[in-house]
Amino acid sequence: MREVAQMSSVFACLLEIEPPAVAALPALALLASNAVGLAAIGRATWRLRCERALRAAACGLDPDVDRDPLTGPPVHRDPLTGLPTRRLFRDRLAQSLSLADREGKGVALLCIELDGFQALAQLIGGPAAQRLLREIANRLVATARDTDAVARLGPASFGIVQPLGGTPREAWAMAQRLLAALSEPFPLDGRLVAIAACIGIALHPTNGGSADMLIGNAETALGRVKPETGSGGICFFEQQMNTHLHARHALEHDLRHALERDELLLHYQPLFDSRSLRIVGYEALLRWRHPTRGTVSPAEFIPLAEECGLIAPIGSWVLRTACAEASLWSRPLRVAVNLSPIQFRNRDLALLVAGILAETGLPASRLELEVTEGVLIDDTTSALAILRELKAQGIAIALDDFGTGYSSLSYLRSFPFDKLKIDRSFVRELGEDREADAIVRSILALCRSLNLDVTAEGVETPEQLALLREQDCSQVQGFLLGRPVGREELAHALV
Repeated sequence: MREVAQMSSVFACLLEIEPPAVAALPALALLASNAVGLAAIGRATWRLRCERALRAAACGLDPDVDRDPLTGPPVHRDPLTGLPTRRLFRDRLAQSLSLADREGKGVALLCIELDGFQALAQLIGGPAAQRLLREIANRLVATARDTDAVARLGPASFGIVQPLGGTPREAWAMAQRLLAALSEPFPLDGRLVAIAACIGIALHPTNGGSADMLIGNAETALGRVKPETGSGGICFFEQQMNTHLHARHALEHDLRHALERDELLLHYQPLFDSRSLRIVGYEALLRWRHPTRGTVSPAEFIPLAEECGLIAPIGSWVLRTACAEASLWSRPLRVAVNLSPIQFRNRDLALLVAGILAETGLPASRLELEVTEGVLIDDTTSALAILRELKAQGIAIALDDFGTGYSSLSYLRSFPFDKLKIDRSFVRELGEDREADAIVRSILALCRSLNLDVTAEGVETPEQLALLREQDCSQVQGFLLGRPVGREELAHALV
């Protein structure tokens, strides 16, 4: 199926294995067999289940709690926890909805996802993770009422059907009790293990009249917990979530075809020497000219590309196009290109870059690659190895958005960056906020002592420029001096 083939490609990137190996996973075969229900639960919910199942398979957890691990046929009880599986849970939910409709009452469906459990499972090992899951299941059952139905829906997810006697506040109170119960550390092999959880809630009849619709909406709400809270928490389903989800799916569909339809292009913003105000290079900035939406903001579509597995082909296109266009410039200026942390999951990234340089004829000394701290946080050892391979080619490496993340000085000790870029949020407050002034002065002093170049982003006023020049900031960039321009306009400017 086309949908399954797409997921193989997406999760090959997520799991860092080849697509054929992904396709061979029993988890993907299971998802393929269940894909007939895609229309009922919605594409987003199905994709969410894909991700959970594949990640579970990658760390040794059984991704399918609805099938007997030996014989394969569907089962109604999870052999690990003894709880009903999704199949039986759905039937019980449908019965609860029918009873509630006859009595004129409501039902709450709570979907519970253990936050970061699969990473924890890799750390403590499969047997310990299974024992922990049993304890978690026991605690959920002990917290729920006798009239509630508790089930295991996935490798690290559970569901509770809660008949409502009065208002939706009962569901909120239940969710709070569940989070409180799960927040108590679990004793495991002589140590205490802490668990956080996310809970998505959908209400009947407000949020759905059928079991499938209610499950899909509760899982949609579950998917909104982390973006809103950053970690564990509670979220009720709201109709605008579906509206947002459909709009996002439409944008994702269009983005998948943007490259082949030649809708992506690069603009270039100049970087200036702060003393002479001479242009020393350009930063390549990705733009998307949508045929009906007009210009789509990079802040909107780049995170989407990272989430849906498109950032690798788009990132390669950006790098290849920037190098090809820069090789035609009449002046040998440096071009700066941003790399996503996800691109560093490709262990052959340095070879890819070397191939593009050879293909386009751009000297490595004219390429600057900008990375954020996220590159180093995800997998420091691997990322540093790739960065060293890139630097060995003669490519300059810049640490972008410095000051907005952890800003760990250990990064500066572990890798010899060529440049730091001060985030625009600090530059914007220069001269108006004493803390921003102190931070910028500190960063510039640090870079002088480490013999690093510095670019200040977002310079928009003469006062900001003057303050940066006083502090010996080596390079500046911003609308005050030069806005991003397209390829043709840049060609005229370089003559």
